Amino acid sequence: MLRLPWSSLSTIRVRLAAALAAALLPVLLLGVLQAAISFEREGRELRQNLGFAAERSAATARARMESANVLLETLAPGAVGFQCAQRLAQVTARIPGYLNLIRFDRLGRVVCAATDVPYDPSRAERPWFQQLRGGSEVSITREPGSAYAAEPAVLTAARAVGPDRAFDGAFAAVISLSSLQPRVTDPSLPKGAEVGLAEKTGRYIMTTDALAFPALPTNWRAKVAVSGSLVWYGSDAKGRRRVYSAAPVVGDEVYVVLSAASPGLLSWARLNPLTGIILPLIAFALALVAVMIATERVVVRWIEYLQRIAMLYARGRFSVRPIQAEQMPPEIRELAETLEDMADAIVGRDASLRDSLAQKDALMREIHHRVKNNLQVISSLLNMQQRALADPAARSAMSDTRQRITALALIYRALYQGPDLKRVDLRPFLEELTAQLVSGELTHGLAVRTELKVDPLVIDPDRLAPLALFAVEAITNAQKHAFAARGGTLTLNFTVRGQEAELEICDDGSAGEDALVSSGVGRTLMTAFARQLRGRAELTRNAAGGVTARLIFPTPAAADAPPRQGNQAAA
Repeated sequence: MLRLPWSSLSTIRVRLAAALAAALLPVLLLGVLQAAISFEREGRELRQNLGFAAERSAATARARMESANVLLETLAPGAVGFQCAQRLAQVTARIPGYLNLIRFDRLGRVVCAATDVPYDPSRAERPWFQQLRGGSEVSITREPGSAYAAEPAVLTAARAVGPDRAFDGAFAAVISLSSLQPRVTDPSLPKGAEVGLAEKTGRYIMTTDALAFPALPTNWRAKVAVSGSLVWYGSDAKGRRRVYSAAPVVGDEVYVVLSAASPGLLSWARLNPLTGIILPLIAFALALVAVMIATERVVVRWIEYLQRIAMLYARGRFSVRPIQAEQMPPEIRELAETLEDMADAIVGRDASLRDSLAQKDALMREIHHRVKNNLQVISSLLNMQQRALADPAARSAMSDTRQRITALALIYRALYQGPDLKRVDLRPFLEELTAQLVSGELTHGLAVRTELKVDPLVIDPDRLAPLALFAVEAITNAQKHAFAARGGTLTLNFTVRGQEAELEICDDGSAGEDALVSSGVGRTLMTAFARQLRGRAELTRNAAGGVTARLIFPTPAAADAPPRQGNQAAA
């Protein structure tokens, strides 16, 4: 995951935007709160309207049932005799919703009917018939015991009496439930409402859209009985959230169920964009954009301009000046003038420092030059003293000392002649040191051929001194023991291997065993120089029969140098 640096979160743009957002946040929250209140109010009104609509629909259906009872009472006296069936059929055809009109005698037998009546030998024992026999004036049922119609219907029966006011059977009307179902075009219903009728068992008898009606909630009949209607939320078969309402139509037998879409906050916001959330959000966004643009034009672009000027100053280009400062606001223009004054001060101070550094550099080079000259003077005096000595051992010791001093003089010359007073390129230094040491033996007529292979390395004087003195001792020993009689080949290899460097000086002479185990001054100095470099020194016999002096030490910090190459010189 991409993570922004903390500095990007503390810019002027972000801070001003955050300050404005904090200032406008109460307004935005107020708009959201008002939208939420409006959404809740409309949801509450929807529930109330749907509940009232269910109760109105149920009341309309019950009124239709009561009108059926009046009709039955009106037709009951004449529902016998000649052409009874014809008269009842005419009434059924003229009044919508009536599927059949039937006259039963006191034994439950059919006396007269508008259409066919199913055979039911136990009709007189049915609960609704017994209810009328017991004295009830009207009985309404969804379960009369037989299928009196080919579609869902309800049976409404009125008690019939004879001249003696005794029970004389019943007059029944079979009413289609579809005629009791409210119409979705009813203006009292919410827009997009669906209508259904359900039995007391919770099974839907008929619906305008079966997918819009889920299973009824638990204990719904008890809740309807308490308040007269029930309103609840649920999800239809497609997972859409809807609000439902139920009310009784036929006693406890049939219930009307209404369903309407319950808009969520987002859908409600789409329906009410201006009075909802969009206007506060637009105002909030426009304010933020205005602040960002103003910040960019008035502050940020000038700060970025001064930042580019400062970056040029950091690269040493102090001649650049903020020429657009006149167009800046006064506060930022003062900052640009301060930056320009700072550049002038840095130029003056830089010139002074450069002069001072040049003087110090010249002084250091002069000091190194004089030290080198003094060492050369000492070497010349030792050379003169060496010539005056007759003892060979004394002359050899004097020569060794002179060569060591020569090596030190070379170090100081490399320092004051090189581009850096603190570091020396090792390759040319070893070439010159080897050439000077070998050329001293040419006066004796001994030809010594040198082969050098030096890896590039830049080294400081503190490490160069023991390295050079180690080379002096190794080359001097080769001259004494390997080349004293017949000359030969001197090989010098310097190799850098990662964290370690190795100086290897080999000869092809015939050295005795004492040359490897001797503990003279030269061997002692070589060991001391190796310790000074925190390395190790060793003397071994090589394949040519001569001796190899090897110095291994940690690689010092090296600067960029030319690519590795070898060279060969002959003396």
